Amino acid sequence: MKSIVIVISGRGSNMRAIVEAEPPVRVAAVISNDPGAAGLEYARARGIFAQTVNHREFASREAFDASLAAAIDAHAPDLVLLAGFMRILTDGFVQRYEGRMLNIHPSLLPSFTGLHTHRRALELGVKIHGCTVHYVTPRLDHGPIVIQAAVPVLPGDTEEILAARVLRQEHRIYPQAVRWFAEGRLALENGIVRVAGAGASQSAFPDR
Repeated sequence: MKSIVIVISGRGSNMRAIVEAEPPVRVAAVISNDPGAAGLEYARARGIFAQTVNHREFASREAFDASLAAAIDAHAPDLVLLAGFMRILTDGFVQRYEGRMLNIHPSLLPSFTGLHTHRRALELGVKIHGCTVHYVTPRLDHGPIVIQAAVPVLPGDTEEILAARVLRQEHRIYPQAVRWFAEGRLALENGIVRVAGAGASQSAFPDR
């Protein structure tokens, strides 16, 4: 069975969704850069090893990334998952896990990279929004796309309402991506992800 390490910064709702979906992987550890992250207590309650690598204790991003990598590598995971991890990683760290690190982003990439995706979607009046699971590359939020889910932007939506609608889809597609990885169905071909036998299920249509 393949093993994963999940890296979080806060409540870890996507981490919880993955754990509770029970994909055929072993969750070797949950690691956070914030000792107060609520997701750590959830992991411990589920019997999962939980650890903090506090970014505030390091003088540079490089030093923090080196310590985080050491913590991850201690578990020799097949896959690293960023799940609400709110730190920008150095190129060296990203390259260390090339082809075996995934992230979930709250937009339909390549639209709305970076922060405040729901606010920006509302400000621009888009009609379809969503979320994306992608491989992590040195270029922020531009890695090869594994799976996406779309939701409608409805009249009267606020940033919070739209975020909640998108989050429900995040909790659905991230476990699916992990399952595909565990089953050996993901392949990168010229920067494009192919999923063996997935058909049209690499995308989801608008859902309220």
